[in-house]
Amino acid sequence: KKNMSDINKTWVTEFFFLGLSDDLQIQLFLFILFLIVYLVTLLGNLLLISLVLIDSQLHTSMYFFLCNLSLADLGFSTCIVPQVLAHMLSRRKVISFIGCAVQLLFCVILGGTECALLAVMSYDRYLAICDPMHYPIIMTSRLCGHLVLGCWISGILVALVHTTFTLRLPYQGDNRIAHFFCESPALLALASADTHSSKMAIFLMGSLFLLAPVSLILASYGSIIVTVIKMKTTSGRRKAFSTCGSHLLVVIIFYGSAIINYMRLKPSKEEAKVASVFYAVINPMLNPLIYSLRNKDVTKALRNIAKKRKCFIS
Repeated sequence: KKNMSDINKTWVTEFFFLGLSDDLQIQLFLFILFLIVYLVTLLGNLLLISLVLIDSQLHTSMYFFLCNLSLADLGFSTCIVPQVLAHMLSRRKVISFIGCAVQLLFCVILGGTECALLAVMSYDRYLAICDPMHYPIIMTSRLCGHLVLGCWISGILVALVHTTFTLRLPYQGDNRIAHFFCESPALLALASADTHSSKMAIFLMGSLFLLAPVSLILASYGSIIVTVIKMKTTSGRRKAFSTCGSHLLVVIIFYGSAIINYMRLKPSKEEAKVASVFYAVINPMLNPLIYSLRNKDVTKALRNIAKKRKCFIS
């Protein structure tokens, strides 16, 4: 028999975000910080995509993967940050149930795709450094296309599981999300039914889409480090270590913060918020800066376009 108190509870049609802070000064500081980060994210990723499309010298597998990573970063950041900025200026931080479902779906699609892309990119770097003779034969444009398509499909599949197991539960009564955007762990805390099976499904999916790529990345970079140590030239060794160090920093920030939220069954609310800021707000800004804009090929392409524009204007 159903309890009368459960029958009287209305189904949730909208959610209220509790946000990152109640303090107005902190909210203002965070608004300025998030706005700057978002603008840099837009500029960096759009610039990289434009350069890869325009400059034929960047039509390689590495930049093809980077272009897709930038697309995922742009989408991921845009799904979250503009809404967060609007809520920081508003007293009523509200989102409809359908809006929350759409945000959750697209965030997981883009986040899952990024997980897979970072693993594919590490494999690409492994082949380029550890097996340069066979690299052009193995990493063909056909294979690159299949790998990228696989990344996007895997992102869609993981999103369908996350969204289904999160939204299949009844939501009645409390509709205050202790977070700043719609994310599975924060939503499950409000469900009006047993969440164990949903949490286990998301945990198992997280194991597959977080731990498997991390294992591949660590194995790839482990082999790269061994190969780099064997290099005779110190300049080549220094360059390779610099590149690997930068890439590993991105991997640690993205996967480390995601693992805190999705692999721990009971992360604290504050831990979850901080972790989400890193992989949802900070990381999309860092990727173009660390992976590409520090790269000589990209800076050369940027200079070439600037020269062409100057010649065209004159």
